Amino acid sequence: MGRWFTLAGVGIALVFMISAVVTIKSIEETREARETLVDVVDPAALRLLEVSNAITSQESSVRAYGRTNEEISLQDYRTAIIAENTALGTLAALLPRMPEREVVTAEVARLRAAGEAWRRDYAEKVIASVPTLKTDAARQNAPINATRFNEVRQSLTGLQSHLNRLHEAGVVRLDLGWRAFYIALIGVASALVVAGIVAVLIVRYAVLRPLAELNQQVRAVAQGDFDHKLRVERPAELSELSGHVDAMRRRILAEWRRSSETQRKLEDQTAELKRSNGELEQFAYVASHDLQEPLRKVASFTQMLEQRYGDQLDERAKQYISFSVDGAKRMQMLINDLLDFSRVGRMGGERTRIDATVPFKAALNNLGATIEDAGATVTHDELPEVYGNRAQLTQLFQNLVGNAIKFHSQEPPVIHIGARRDGDMWEFSCTDNGIGIDSKYTDRIFLIFQRLHGRDVYAGTGIGLALCKKIVEYHGGRIWVDNGNDENNGAPEVTGATENTENTENTENTGNAENIAITENSENVEKTAKSGTTFRWTLPTGDIDE
Repeated sequence: MGRWFTLAGVGIALVFMISAVVTIKSIEETREARETLVDVVDPAALRLLEVSNAITSQESSVRAYGRTNEEISLQDYRTAIIAENTALGTLAALLPRMPEREVVTAEVARLRAAGEAWRRDYAEKVIASVPTLKTDAARQNAPINATRFNEVRQSLTGLQSHLNRLHEAGVVRLDLGWRAFYIALIGVASALVVAGIVAVLIVRYAVLRPLAELNQQVRAVAQGDFDHKLRVERPAELSELSGHVDAMRRRILAEWRRSSETQRKLEDQTAELKRSNGELEQFAYVASHDLQEPLRKVASFTQMLEQRYGDQLDERAKQYISFSVDGAKRMQMLINDLLDFSRVGRMGGERTRIDATVPFKAALNNLGATIEDAGATVTHDELPEVYGNRAQLTQLFQNLVGNAIKFHSQEPPVIHIGARRDGDMWEFSCTDNGIGIDSKYTDRIFLIFQRLHGRDVYAGTGIGLALCKKIVEYHGGRIWVDNGNDENNGAPEVTGATENTENTENTENTGNAENIAITENSENVEKTAKSGTTFRWTLPTGDIDE
């Protein structure tokens, strides 16, 4: 059987080689026609349309400026000139690949010259005469405008007509290429039919009957008789194949039995995980309601105690009351921050394509009073579309901008949000002119409860940057402090493993050590840290599959 297959294979290969040569030639011709039409002629026509729109905008803007003397019209005129030059530059880049290149190049040059003549003889004269003629400037130069702008229109019309002819010629050439391709395909199909007839004649008796026998055995296995043995005696190739298939049946049967047991265990683990998540959600509810109620009572009744018996208390007692109220409020703030930290990726974490400008603006709106009080200036690049959760991204921007405002230097805060493409991610940056961060603390600051300063210097719970890190990692990115001397713009990857710090923050006579603090105090940190801080983080682009 192998000899017959060899002979048939050689014959079929020869037929396919001949058909392939014809097909490749027709495909190449069609490809060249398509590239000329789609990549050169049609883009040139679109650029010409942009040039036409830009010139029309220039004419209407300068005429409006001559009539009204409004600066906005002059600005529109300047903008339209830039648009025209951009479109002409793109059009010029297409000319080396343009059919009838010399003729089209000459027409483009005439169009450019006509536009420059119109601006020189009309537009610039109108602009120059506005200080003297005022609103009568456009009317005084109207005859020149009619003459010169008519020349521009004629140049545009001629070039557009030429491009239309080239487009029609390209369509005809492409159509001819496709026809040749279809003819080649018909030839290939005919070769396939002939090859199929030959193959059927060869394999009908040597292959199909043994395969039918093997098929019956496989069907028995497929219907549930998994212990049915698969075996075909002849030909030798199918006998070997049936042996391999039977060995595969035995392995699949063993794997199926093992996977059934694994599936059962997985279902048990899933049920346990659902139960655990339910308990976690219940804890979050208790933390957000039941745990805060006693704190509110402590703060309220302590304040009432001071109001009613304030005249009977000395300064030390009033100070103790102040410590109690402040501790209760800070505990409420800490509980709320811990809730926000625990909810990232667990509740309301649906991600969609979103313009990063939307959460950024929302964050600035939330920080409006803080920005105004600090006299801060917040700027940003054009922000891209990312794949993320709006609420969490708003929290991310709000924490980073608020952090930059909080730790500002003696100068008014100046904050800039940047963005650049980095492979399949967008890399964002938040740069400020604040007090800066010493490079030895750049890993620790993203841990929960880590503080570089005492609470009496800067308020806060020490959770803000940890929340930022959790949000970024939930979105598949990473966040770091750019210290400017490592690779990748000084971007050490932040990990969760860091050393425990030693010192704690003490409050006078309270015996309270709430948040872990970095060893040096805030005064030493400000002396050793470089001026200004740049946080960088990555987020997935908005063009990934959901």
